[in-house]
Amino acid sequence: MGPDEPTWSLGIEEEYQLVDLDTGALVAKQPPGLLEKVADLRHGLVARELFSSQLEIATGICTDVKYLRADVGLLRLAVTEAAAEYGLAPIAASTHPFAQVNQLEYSEGERYQALVEDLQGVSRQLVISGLHVHVGIEDPELRIDLMNQASYFLPHLLALSTSSPFWEGRDTGLRSYRTTLFSTLPRTGFPDKFDSWSEFRRHVDVLVNAGIIEDSSKVWWHIRPSERYPTLEMRVADLPAKMEDTICIAALYVCLLRMLWRLKSQNRRWRSYSNFLLSENLWRAQRYGIGGELIDFGKGELAPFTDLVAELVELVRPDAVALNCVAEVEHALTICERGSSADRQLAVYHNALTEGASEDEALRAVVEALVADTIAAPEA
Repeated sequence: MGPDEPTWSLGIEEEYQLVDLDTGALVAKQPPGLLEKVADLRHGLVARELFSSQLEIATGICTDVKYLRADVGLLRLAVTEAAAEYGLAPIAASTHPFAQVNQLEYSEGERYQALVEDLQGVSRQLVISGLHVHVGIEDPELRIDLMNQASYFLPHLLALSTSSPFWEGRDTGLRSYRTTLFSTLPRTGFPDKFDSWSEFRRHVDVLVNAGIIEDSSKVWWHIRPSERYPTLEMRVADLPAKMEDTICIAALYVCLLRMLWRLKSQNRRWRSYSNFLLSENLWRAQRYGIGGELIDFGKGELAPFTDLVAELVELVRPDAVALNCVAEVEHALTICERGSSADRQLAVYHNALTEGASEDEALRAVVEALVADTIAAPEA
């Protein structure tokens, strides 16, 4: 690592949904004391979310992908063990297969009440969970430059992570319905291209000074500079059920950023494309997941997503070697072979129907598979 190279430190936030082990349904209200039990097991890195049926875990600052995997694994285990005392289990998925959102309760507290007051009926759609990955980039100018370029790869990360094919008991036809729901919020989507850190701050400060937002934490782009930390936060991803998929996506993200930094150090850079074009690829990732095609803008044609992932793995291989995460990055090929969480959920659902299950029974089978995958041992 050279003197000007970022630390590439990592942190992950995962948002889980709590289900009743007997019925598979989301809990309407979180049991009192659950968060405290998780905190006792795992150093307090747990928080409430907008709905009482959700909670969020956050890792510490990790200097290596191996440490990140250990942290996520311990946090998932802590939540699972604490929830089991109440007859509950966490699921790592961006939507619950059959929850009826009007039956769920908001979390208590001024922060959540203010959010509901601001968003009104849109807030009812936010029974969704995501994966956020922070990468340490200490230089704010570099943070903005890499944000501008990394937007190109966000559809690829979304496709690998897709885990929300169902909404309120129906197959939506999308691999990531969460992306549709989240896009109804203000200040979402791809960020504009900014020439500097100060230009980014000037834009945010227009809203802050007008009293619309308190700070940039209310800017919910697919990728953004963190308000609290010197990191570039990736927020586009669904929440994968399998922990190894989460770690793969984090590893691929940090390696993509290092690849872009490496090009910059050679006076090269990734070609910039408009948000209009990037949004088309995001839609294709959202709709088809890993089984579809994305536009290869360099060639100006559609290409199978699996081919593009194979190219990405080779593109960042020097960076994966440097960051000691080759196996984690190569796991993206495994995801392409066996499917994302969305693919598995749909397979469980249709297999159950084929075997004579009712719609309700098939959806319950999906929840049972999600519970199993959330705390599953690493794949061989």
